Amino acid sequence: MWGEIEPCPTSCPINSSCKEELPSPVSGLIKSESADKEPQKEYECVQSDCPSSLSAMIETVAASGSPVKSQQLGEPDLTVEERKQVLLEQYRSKPLVFLERYQMHLKPEHLGAFAHLSTDCRAQHYCKEVQRRATNQTNRTRVRNHRYAALRALQQEGQYFSEEQMRVRDPLLYEQYIGQYLSEEELVKRSEEAMAAGPGGLADLLMNSYQEKLIQQQLQKQQDREDGAKEESEEEDEGGEEEEDRWEPSAEEKALLREEFVSQMHQRFLDGKDKDFNYSEVDENPDYDNLDIVSRDAEERYFDDDEEEEEEEEEDAELEEDDKME
Repeated sequence: MWGEIEPCPTSCPINSSCKEELPSPVSGLIKSESADKEPQKEYECVQSDCPSSLSAMIETVAASGSPVKSQQLGEPDLTVEERKQVLLEQYRSKPLVFLERYQMHLKPEHLGAFAHLSTDCRAQHYCKEVQRRATNQTNRTRVRNHRYAALRALQQEGQYFSEEQMRVRDPLLYEQYIGQYLSEEELVKRSEEAMAAGPGGLADLLMNSYQEKLIQQQLQKQQDREDGAKEESEEEDEGGEEEEDRWEPSAEEKALLREEFVSQMHQRFLDGKDKDFNYSEVDENPDYDNLDIVSRDAEERYFDDDEEEEEEEEEDAELEEDDKME
């Protein structure tokens, strides 16, 4: 699908975002009359007369890192200005192929550059995809901001992200990072703190005992699943080697392990994996839109990896969609 695409035989209205009244994308452009003209100068010359949507689009795609032409091994990488010039030439010669090839990097405000393709069904399809991704990204951003605001509010409230409650939600993770390294004294202290959290009395004692039983059952189930997965992925050791000496972390190492456990539990909440939490009360709650309770840097640390995964999922979905259309 990298060659020129024939337009549909019948006209079909393009998405409204593609109907922006703009001058012809070719008429306002100054074509190169000399092969030896420097790319940067030609691009600057054209840029001054081209529609703003086209200029912004060329800038965005050039900065995206997407390959714009085939290069020989050892050939120096194109400069940004050279990439802009190549992209501009591709757009002028085959705008529909340009739209198909680079649509993953486009934004709704760039679609005016394809207004002259408004009768082409393929152009309509790709314009809709650009709009859909932008809408989905906006929704994902709103949801993740809501969840991060809720996380900070729950931290301040103190109970939901208490060590004991996090242990209840993921006993195995707790055991791996904290539980197995607790001394007898620390185990007693943990039990006393759990008791102190309730009103006290026999009923509370029985409830804590029952809760502990459930935690141990869940821990065993998780451990059995993990052991089964290890047996499938690793060859069993032969000869019955002796177990290595048990590692005992220092106080500083214990603190780091505890921090990692808490961080993973926070990420679990943000990813929507706390099964008993009603995320609809957060994701759809406009009250979280204006809560300025987190720093942008802290928020980005949680979501950088999520964005990369989302982009990869979007690209895979686009490839599948294109395969269906072929």
